[in-house]
Amino acid sequence: MAGLDFEKPIVELEKKIQELKHFISDKKIDLSSEVRKLEDKLDHLKKDTYTSLSPWQRVQIARHPQRPYTLDYINLLMTDFLEAHGDRLFADDKAIISGFARLDKQKIIVIGHQKGRDTKENLKRNFGCAHPEGYRKAIRMMHLAEEFNLPVVIFIDTPGAYPGIGAEERGQSQAIATNLREMALVATPIISVVIGEGGSGGALGVGVADRVYVLENSYYSVISPEGCAAILWKNGSKAPEAAAVLKLTGEDLIKLKVIDGIIPEPLGGAHSSIEETAHNIKEVLTREFKELTALKKEELLKLRYKKFRSMGIVA
Repeated sequence: MAGLDFEKPIVELEKKIQELKHFISDKKIDLSSEVRKLEDKLDHLKKDTYTSLSPWQRVQIARHPQRPYTLDYINLLMTDFLEAHGDRLFADDKAIISGFARLDKQKIIVIGHQKGRDTKENLKRNFGCAHPEGYRKAIRMMHLAEEFNLPVVIFIDTPGAYPGIGAEERGQSQAIATNLREMALVATPIISVVIGEGGSGGALGVGVADRVYVLENSYYSVISPEGCAAILWKNGSKAPEAAAVLKLTGEDLIKLKVIDGIIPEPLGGAHSSIEETAHNIKEVLTREFKELTALKKEELLKLRYKKFRSMGIVA
C-alpha cells in the first residue's frame, strides 16, 4: 500500500526495514542491531504522526479503502447473523445492512451502512449512500427490535444520503425526517457507533440513539469538508480548512456534547488491527447495554429525549 500523503515517511521507512531484512537473509549477515534501531525509529515516527493528526488527516483515515466496514465488525463481534431485506414498500437497499444477531449471549438487531471494496461492489452498495428504502428498512428493523425487546446496534459509515433524482422522487428527506421522529420513540436501547464517515442527514437518519460513539479516526459532521469548502470558499481544495472549522473530530464532538465517547483505534487506524478495534467496540457495547437494559422504558425514552433536546443550547 502506498499509504496516505502524510504516511509516506512511515511507508518509506517500513520499506527500508523490509529491504534490510531481505538483505540480511540473503547475505547471512548479522545486522540485527541496525534493524532494531530502524524499528525503534519507526515506532517513534508512528507515534508522533498518529497522535498529532489534523482534522483533515482524520477524515482521510476515515475514508481509507482498507478501513473495516459494517460486515467486518458483524463477522468479528457477533454470531448467528441473519440478514433481513427490504422496506416492504419499494426495494432492498444494499447500502444499509440489517438483521438479527447475537453479541455474546445477548440477542440484538444490528443495522449499518455498507461500502464496497472494489468498483463492482461499490456500485452494488451505492458507495454507502442510502436511498429512502434503506432508511425505511432501518426503522422497520428498529420497530421489530421494540416488539421483541431487543437492543439495537447501529454502525454509521456514509458520506451522506444518496442525492439522486430517484431518491428524491421516493421521498428521501421525508424518510430521514420520519426516522428522526420514530427513533426518538423506539422503546428499546439503541447504541450507534460512527465507524468511518458520518456525513450529514445520511448519518443522522440512523443516529438518534441513547449512546452515540465515534471511532477515534472517524468524523461526524453536518456536511463533508469538500461540500463545506465549496459553499464557503467556492473552492473544494479548501477542504482541509473546512475540516478544521467544522469541528468534526471526536475531541470536538465531545466538547460540543454531540457524542458520548470516543472509541480508541490502534496506531495507524482501525485497518491496522481490525481485531483490536473490534475488541474496543465490543467493550463499549457490552458496558453500555448493561446500563441501558436496566432502565425502564419510560426512563429510557425520557433520557433520550433530554439528550437530543439539550444539544445546541448556548449558555
